[in-house]
Amino acid sequence: MLNIVIFGAPGSGKGTQSDRLISKYGLHHISTGEVLRDHIARGTELGKIADSYISKGQLIPDDLMIRVLEHVLDSDPENTSKGVIFDGFPRTIDQAKALKKMLASRGSKVHAVVGLEVPEDELIRRMINRGKETGRADDNLDTIKNRLSVYHSQTSPLREYYISEGKYHGIDGAGDVDEIFSRIKESLHSRVPGLDGDSSK
Repeated sequence: MLNIVIFGAPGSGKGTQSDRLISKYGLHHISTGEVLRDHIARGTELGKIADSYISKGQLIPDDLMIRVLEHVLDSDPENTSKGVIFDGFPRTIDQAKALKKMLASRGSKVHAVVGLEVPEDELIRRMINRGKETGRADDNLDTIKNRLSVYHSQTSPLREYYISEGKYHGIDGAGDVDEIFSRIKESLHSRVPGLDGDSSK
């Protein structure tokens, strides 16, 4: 089993590199952003609560996100048996500790944290372009700046936390998508014991 947290500021390429990791190692993708956007689109009670935070560029409360993750893990044990990639969670040290506790209760752990490191001006450029291409309402300049401010004040300390845990893999997230993924693979294979990457998925 291989559990990976993919970590980085909004626009750092987490979704793109998650797809590569899933294909390479046979992991189950858990994107908290996608899960929450699905609830918002369907107008569920969870979606309404989540939208009140996301539309302002704020973080979802920890207890709400843990419940969402527990539901995803417990409702699909077959697809999560090889491991999962957590995309968009944790975002704070408290969330990281809650995730560690939740996985430990299931006899598992986070094996590696892939941190995509991208300059802020490049992040803004990427998200502005993404908003034009996809029409995502949260990809406008004001919300982007607020999201980055929230990230730097509340989420970036996770880097130091996972460094202290010996799990952080800092990856240069600028440049060609394939080059970035090669950097990720090299880092994982050099530091995660028993990782062979020979999944047929």
